[in-house]
Amino acid sequence: MTNKSAAEVIQVPNMLKLKVGGRGGIDMAAIAKAEAALKSLSGNFAEWLNDEIVKLEAARQEVRAEGLTAETVETLYLRAHDLKGLGATYDFPLITRLAASLCRLIDEPATRLSAPMFLVDAHIDAIKACVRDGIKVDTHPVGKVLAVELEGRVAQYLAG
Repeated sequence: MTNKSAAEVIQVPNMLKLKVGGRGGIDMAAIAKAEAALKSLSGNFAEWLNDEIVKLEAARQEVRAEGLTAETVETLYLRAHDLKGLGATYDFPLITRLAASLCRLIDEPATRLSAPMFLVDAHIDAIKACVRDGIKVDTHPVGKVLAVELEGRVAQYLAG
């Protein structure tokens, strides 16, 4: 009456496992080599961080000259996003936190054109001050106040 056929199970090979190594273990030698390479480059971090700050400031000046337009605020957002990713790498985790707060402020394309410029300026000035004064972490008394205050203001603004 019923025609039952046997089911066939197909095993798909794990292509990711094949590409990164079949055993799944972490190659500690490769990690050590990468950390050594990063450490050898650390002498350049201050210069590279300053280059990023110059780009952020140039983006701010473009906003001041042309206003908050889709193009100018996108450039500003990209510069802040770069710093968000690079701050900790360059031994300034506080910069990562402050840049993340700035990114939150101008993250949504639909609302970024109405972002209060005084708050954008406050973030950029705080980032520049941290670099200038060597304030690297949010456990520093000034760093903590800056981060908490700016994040609070962004949350307040975004809440409406």
